Amino acid sequence: IGELFIVGFQGTTIEPGSQIEIDLAQRNLGGVVLFDRCLTNPILPGNIESPDQLKILTSAINNLAATPPFISVDQEGGLVQRLGQRNGFLGSASAAEMGHSPKGIAFTELQAEATAKMLGQAGINTNFAPVVDLDINAENPIIGKLGRSFSDKPDIVIRHAESWIRCHREHSVISCLKHFPGHGSSTSDSHLGFVDISATWDEHELMPYQELISKGLVDMIMTGHLFNRLLDPVFPATLSATTIHDLLRQKLGFDGLVLTDDMQMKAITSRYGFQEALCQSFAAGIDIIVIGNNLEYDPLIFQKAVRAVCQGVRQGMVAESRLYDALQRVRTLKQFFIGKSNG
Repeated sequence: IGELFIVGFQGTTIEPGSQIEIDLAQRNLGGVVLFDRCLTNPILPGNIESPDQLKILTSAINNLAATPPFISVDQEGGLVQRLGQRNGFLGSASAAEMGHSPKGIAFTELQAEATAKMLGQAGINTNFAPVVDLDINAENPIIGKLGRSFSDKPDIVIRHAESWIRCHREHSVISCLKHFPGHGSSTSDSHLGFVDISATWDEHELMPYQELISKGLVDMIMTGHLFNRLLDPVFPATLSATTIHDLLRQKLGFDGLVLTDDMQMKAITSRYGFQEALCQSFAAGIDIIVIGNNLEYDPLIFQKAVRAVCQGVRQGMVAESRLYDALQRVRTLKQFFIGKSNG
């Protein structure tokens, strides 16, 4: 079950005997997510200090891991980038700057190419980007106001996302569409609490997913912790079988890997217990659970998560066959990308 998790940790190096070393070497942790700052203790630098340090860290992670790990970051550009000028990397433009650039798609290509190349050189194989949310609500505190969307027009979002994905693939870096089924219209932030998009969400927000899936350009999709009673009167997208299985898999025809947004966000933790959230996500069709371990920090979080899911299987909260199904998707994607870049 360890392979079905991507988890964050603290530190710019991996100390012998540390929890993260044990998780990677002995517990088959599927991947890590790296941050440039530590939110629970701002004095600590997070995981990323400089290009040289990062290269040493990612190579240590690769060498320790029992199976090739996802080594992931959020490198969208603009206000959301973990490798930036302040830690010695090239900064890149925001999605909004790319989408509105007078140079058009050529500018996005330039930015995406530089980003993917930089990530590849740093030993990072997975980028939680591009954001394909439509910029429907300019006052949206977590998308619009932060310049994280290419445009409010689906065709522009599709064009720029396509360029982004192709550049990443050329450098064997996995990209990830987010936040399904669309965070662009929301009026609040899922980091801070429950987000209900029922009154603002529009079916047009599915167009980037539909188009990019049909072109075979989607490596993975991240769900948003977004409640939409039109899609599911009970659960937010991350925990919703009607959203993940019926809409994304059956209707939109996506058979690739689906992963969660950070499960420590208040949209989840304020309403669901730890075990309930994990098991319900897997049961709904999620393949990988992401635990940033940064909004709150617990070195034993991965062990606790695996234990909770194993117990959930025994209690009938999630079928073992569903976890095998998830594991197949994880291994297929890793083989395609990580096998290639390591080999």
